[in-house]
Amino acid sequence: MHTAINFNDVVHLAKQAGAAIMEIYNRDFSVDIKADDSPLTEADLASHHCIVDGLKKITPDIPVLSEESAAIGWQERSQWQTYWLIDPLDGTKEFIKRNGEFTVNIALIIEQQPVWGVVYAPAKALLYYGGQLQAGSMKECAEGKSAIHVNSHPESAQGWKIVGSKSHQSDEFVQLVKRFDQPDIVNLGSSLKICMVAEGSADLYPRLGLTSEWDTAAAHAVLQGAGGEIYQADNLTPLRYNTKENLLNPFFHALGKTNDFKRLAKEYLA
Repeated sequence: MHTAINFNDVVHLAKQAGAAIMEIYNRDFSVDIKADDSPLTEADLASHHCIVDGLKKITPDIPVLSEESAAIGWQERSQWQTYWLIDPLDGTKEFIKRNGEFTVNIALIIEQQPVWGVVYAPAKALLYYGGQLQAGSMKECAEGKSAIHVNSHPESAQGWKIVGSKSHQSDEFVQLVKRFDQPDIVNLGSSLKICMVAEGSADLYPRLGLTSEWDTAAAHAVLQGAGGEIYQADNLTPLRYNTKENLLNPFFHALGKTNDFKRLAKEYLA
């Protein structure tokens, strides 16, 4: 089924959703609060409808799960082997703050793994896409298009570049970074944090706080295509999707390349 997908069409769709978001971003907009106390704007919904309608035309036989249509029951969802997982506007808080650090996330999940994804930051004209199905990942920005690859980790506690959440930094994160020797810490919004690891501009993104599966899937696919991985923090196995009724991720670590994962895990992550 997935071999017939024109991923260029999906990249174009992400850009269309980004344009819809920016039309609202550049004028006044209202903010509602959802039942889980997270914010919702008309930009979230405009992007959602753009992507869902577009994916139905591109791949009418593949189901779609969006943050804004997450009420699909586990009984139905558990039967899915292949589906699209989208976050129409990841980083709504950053959107409201107007700092540009928000993204459109579209991922293809096959057998619980993110095999391809696109992450688009429209306010920054910054695009990442790729994964296992394209044997690599790419970045597009004002300077042009290029393949991206993760960094190899420093061999000691020195020289690490760690990225953290701008709006959700936890006490656990603060304690973990103390294990490193004067790391360079960058705070950033949305799934761009995982993309920083994918492009080699950060070594580690420890997310020791709650996220949902649509927050990570697209950037996770890009990270895998660039040679990295996301590991669950509790058992250091790769993060998987659609394995249970709720859609929350466990705490995790997004990592670049390491030649000695066991030692790294024992000294810094366990």
